[in-house]
Formats: sequence, C-alpha cells, structure tokens
Amino acid sequence: MTNFNWLISFMSAYPQAEGEADVVFQVNWCCSARDADGFSATANGTVPVTYTAGAPFTPYDQLTQEQVWGWINPSIDRPEIEANLQVMIDEQKNPPVVTPPLPWAQTQGA
Repeated sequence: MTNFNWLISFMSAYPQAEGEADVVFQVNWCCSARDADGFSATANGTVPVTYTAGAPFTPYDQLTQEQVWGWINPSIDRPEIEANLQVMIDEQKNPPVVTPPLPWAQTQGA
C-alpha cells in the first residue's frame, strides 16, 4: 500500500495589491508517496490564485491550510497525480528499461 502526503510548500504574495497587504497570487504544493517497501516519488505543482478588489479578504497571517486548499483543490487532479506517483514507484521496483554492462567490457580486464 502506498501512502500519499499532500502539503502546501509555500505561497507567493504581492506586498500590496487591490488595497490589501500580502495578497497571495500563487500557491505551491507537493505530494509525496511512499510504499511499504520504502520506495518513494514526489510531485510538485503551482496554482495561480486571483484576488478581486472588494471580495472578502483574509489577512495573510490568518489564512489556514484548509482555506488555501479550498482555493486550489479545483485545479489539482489528485487521483491522476497519485496514479502517476504510483507508476513511478512501480517502475522503481520493476524498471521498464535497464542498462546492463557491455558484454565485452567484462572480458577486457581479465
């Protein structure tokens, strides 16, 4: 079984915009996956967000993870990202391509 851990890595904000301070315009997220055998994979992404003047505004220092996830969840295809991470882990376990040593290199040193 693979465990997936989603987190918000960081947010970028304009110091001043639309009459407000520290207005978030970009949210960076990360999803890390680890299976029971210790194989892991990670995906990162960025979601732009827009604040419209006059809309309800939460000061930066009062934002919660739940609120920010609410902004960006509609833009993230979690099932697809988790499926891609699972493929990456599966390919670590059973590589689709390998690079064996050259057959003649084994006999040259003898």
